[in-house]
Amino acid sequence: MEETRSTEETCTIHFELLGSFSCRESRDGEKKNTAAGRKVMSFLQYLIVNHARDLSSEELIRQFWGEESSDPANALKNMIYKVRSLLKGMLPDKENLLVTLPGCYAWNPACRLELDSEAFEQACLEVRKYAGDAYLEMLMKATSLYKGDFLQGNDDEWALSLRRYYQTLYLDLCKMALPLLQKEERWTEMIGLCEQAQGVDFGLDTFIVYQMQALISMGQPERAVQVYQSFREQLWQEFEIEPTEQVEQIHMLAESMCRSDVDGQDILKLVAEGEPDAEAKAFLCTFSVFRSIVALEKRHMARSGETSSIAIVSLGNQVTPTTDARRLERVLMEGLRTGDPVARLDAGSYILMLTGASEKSAWTVMDRLNRTFHKVYSHSRACISYRVSPLKPAGAC
Repeated sequence: MEETRSTEETCTIHFELLGSFSCRESRDGEKKNTAAGRKVMSFLQYLIVNHARDLSSEELIRQFWGEESSDPANALKNMIYKVRSLLKGMLPDKENLLVTLPGCYAWNPACRLELDSEAFEQACLEVRKYAGDAYLEMLMKATSLYKGDFLQGNDDEWALSLRRYYQTLYLDLCKMALPLLQKEERWTEMIGLCEQAQGVDFGLDTFIVYQMQALISMGQPERAVQVYQSFREQLWQEFEIEPTEQVEQIHMLAESMCRSDVDGQDILKLVAEGEPDAEAKAFLCTFSVFRSIVALEKRHMARSGETSSIAIVSLGNQVTPTTDARRLERVLMEGLRTGDPVARLDAGSYILMLTGASEKSAWTVMDRLNRTFHKVYSHSRACISYRVSPLKPAGAC
């Protein structure tokens, strides 16, 4: 029998689809979970996701039975009965939630459905309207709405495609927020965001890179090493691949900071003897571009016979990461010659090249920079350490 749309007073039901499936009758109401067969639950969830339109019998049969049922019309009627019973168990004080119309089914317009997945999607769209500080805060607000993967446990193809869609939205938000959080040195929020993003797609090295950088900046290189080891093991188990070069470089830095006799020779060797990056980039003071500049200098040295050196400068543990890192950067920028490239490895470590300087001269420069730092910032407790290595000309053994 066909039913008419109800004209009773409108009510609202909130469905949570991100993470565990549940519903509640008000925003602050008690969550109600229920158990049902896999197909019945998937059918109900399909109706909820498509609540804004009428669903034809043909679409529902095609989606859930295809060619497998000899009497799909009767199978659909039985399913509608089961779903109505399920809704009655979830919302006992709500009547006639699902109505039958000519050739289709629909939600009673007297009852409005609100989905957390739709609220999250809308927040993703709203982010684009903001700029500056408000932009970052809206990004963080949007990420907080993602409570877990869309309809966990439902592996039907229609649910999987939407799950991938919401995952992509969330991961894109994280990628936009992380560099802004790093710029503001909001390390704890960076780590939390990275951990949740890795739960969605652990194989993306973007999040392990930011997490390790944040931990190093907080003075916790040991944790950074632990994070790296766990990531490496899982990456091999799942895909039998190794971490990217960028991840390895940050791991190398973290390990060197963990040792009591901090030795930067491993990083210096990587820069002095490694192959240049495949992509040439404009000067942005990144580590990869620094290596490209070093590679060019090595070629020049092979022709000219001149000498150059590279060095790593790092802050000790007894520092205020934000303040002392800015102080060190200012001393380096003002104390080195124009044209000496400097790359920031993390919040408190830099690598630089002294063009035309011998190893002895480079040590003199580093001693001078150290004295300048403590003269200008006499109240700082920073203990600056540095390592110097002569640059080898291209082709040298």
